[in-house]
Amino acid sequence: MELLRAQDVDKRFVNHLALDKVNISVPENSIYGLLGPNGAGKTTLIRIINRITAPDSGGIFLNGRPLQPDDVYNIGYLPEERGLYKKMKVGEQALYLAQLKGLSRHDALKRLKYWFEKFEMQAWWDKKVEELSKGMQQKVQFITTIIHEPKLLIFDEPFSGFDPINANMLKQEILEMKAKGATIIFSTHNMGSVEELCDHITLINKSKNILEGQIDEIRNRYKSNIYEISFHGEIEKLEKTLNAHYELVEKLKVNGKNAVRIKLLHQTNENELLSLIIPTVEILSFNEVMPGMNDIFIKVVNENKNK
Repeated sequence: MELLRAQDVDKRFVNHLALDKVNISVPENSIYGLLGPNGAGKTTLIRIINRITAPDSGGIFLNGRPLQPDDVYNIGYLPEERGLYKKMKVGEQALYLAQLKGLSRHDALKRLKYWFEKFEMQAWWDKKVEELSKGMQQKVQFITTIIHEPKLLIFDEPFSGFDPINANMLKQEILEMKAKGATIIFSTHNMGSVEELCDHITLINKSKNILEGQIDEIRNRYKSNIYEISFHGEIEKLEKTLNAHYELVEKLKVNGKNAVRIKLLHQTNENELLSLIIPTVEILSFNEVMPGMNDIFIKVVNENKNK
């Protein structure tokens, strides 16, 4: 089931085309990565989804119907540029923002108590925001983003300012929210987080969609037929065998004393490769090397530069 769709969205600012016929389809109960270089148009699309600005043409659809003003109550948005009021007390501000999201004072206090205890933040309630570290402020803003339990959550660089321990904690919370039925749009430059969290991605570059699909399908699409083999035995014997079959394999490099990476050529399959090397060495492991999202991101963006 599709929860959110952007259809042929255009947006221009003076002489800059920020979005050019951009389309995304976000499945319900998924984590959807919205990727792209700086200035690609990601934040503009996010602001349109949040009704902060409007498209020049095209539309945003939620549950199959055009997005309405009241739909913002079903959206939680954590922007990259944080926006807490520095002089306000943490608890006072969190309560105010929760009520803006439609919660009663009673429900807001109950939910805030739960989250402040979970994040061990009770002692911060009467402190001013400016007294907190950047990471602590991030936790407060994360809570105010999710406090009304929206169906759609949009996180723009959510791990910015967090140390590895707190970043991992936040990842677990995001996964738990998905498990409870939330749909999450996740914008980041951290490709490691994309591989850990996302089910689907869209890559935007120069205002256009240039890549989209499921993570596993995309990694399969860009794989290079490279295998890593670790073994017991003499590497010289293995190299001699591989060199004798240069028409089938291309040895890329030695990874340590007893491991090599090999690229299969033409229509060579894994069984043919194994039959060549089993008589030569004792194989400990044999794995296909799948490309990381960081490599795919760089490859696709660079290819797009020439178009």
